[in-house]
Amino acid sequence: MFKPVNRHILVSISKTEEPMTDSGIVLPDDFKPTKERYIVVAVDDWAEDVKFANVLNINSQLVIDNSMLEEISIDGQVHNLILDNYVVGILNYI
Repeated sequence: MFKPVNRHILVSISKTEEPMTDSGIVLPDDFKPTKERYIVVAVDDWAEDVKFANVLNINSQLVIDNSMLEEISIDGQVHNLILDNYVVGILNYI
């Protein structure tokens, strides 16, 4: 089990399918479409010192700066982390 520390939030990203086109254009294998600057993620866990930890819940929906998302692979398992500074907002906050 992975426990985030030092103001990091462990998040899940919903996988979106690659758009398919019938244009017949051949693209290089290493081509990557432009990423959205901000994405919505679900909270899995967080460090105790996250600035807004008191309002987080498991599966809270956060809007984050996608370019600051850290992907860490440990023993074949991928963990996605974001520092609390790069959280732009919380969706459906009550």
